[in-house]
Amino acid sequence: MQYGITLLSLVPCRKEPSNVSEMVSQLLFGEIYSILEENEEWIKIKNASDNYESWINKKQHFPLSETSFKKMCDTEMYCNGDLVQVIKNKTTNNNIAVTIGAHLPMFKNNELVFDNYNFGFDGTAISIKEKKEADKIIQTAYMFLNSPYLWGGKSPFGIDCSGFTQLVYKLNGHFLPRDASQQVELGFPLSFVEESEAGDLAFFDNEEGNIVHVGILIDNQTIIHASGQVRIDKFDHYGIFHTERKKYSHHLRVIKRIL
Repeated sequence: MQYGITLLSLVPCRKEPSNVSEMVSQLLFGEIYSILEENEEWIKIKNASDNYESWINKKQHFPLSETSFKKMCDTEMYCNGDLVQVIKNKTTNNNIAVTIGAHLPMFKNNELVFDNYNFGFDGTAISIKEKKEADKIIQTAYMFLNSPYLWGGKSPFGIDCSGFTQLVYKLNGHFLPRDASQQVELGFPLSFVEESEAGDLAFFDNEEGNIVHVGILIDNQTIIHASGQVRIDKFDHYGIFHTERKKYSHHLRVIKRIL
């Protein structure tokens, strides 16, 4: 088995091995992965943090030794807690802009040292070992307000609904799968909207009954979610009421308590 690490700000993850294929997710700086398959220009990977499989371009792949890969999997992980921060490559003296949630592998004394790499980081490092409560999750969610919607996105410069919930929860020590259709399998369902609390996840379906949207409840009447942009809307047993359009935009399927 071969392994890799993301040493760019954001790497697009494709459904198929092609630059014109749908972007289904992104890799943030520091995320590690195993290689499942490869051809001349592309490699199929499995993200170590959520087991999500996708294709990335070989030009954006950086090899990682098996020893470092296993050590990173077993070592406490830190993430960048600032919306945008800079990591310095001490070998080349170049700066790399990283977004919130970027991994800081082998972080110690403001340095990231592994294989032949040595990076410096002076921003806010958050340990994701500690599981935090709902109030911290809501605080983190507010940091993404007005971030534009981007299918497959995982950053404040473009994020989708399940990327938003996954990243917010991860920064608070809770790990969700990548897609809404996978996240809905977690937790336990609530019978009534009135039972819902801050931090619960609300899931929404389409006319075919497929889960197509997810958001984080601020309380049992308000939701923060990525739709056009990360926004706050009214919420009830019918679904999400879009304030500006003055109509329901998403049909409620189920509310799940994850915490």
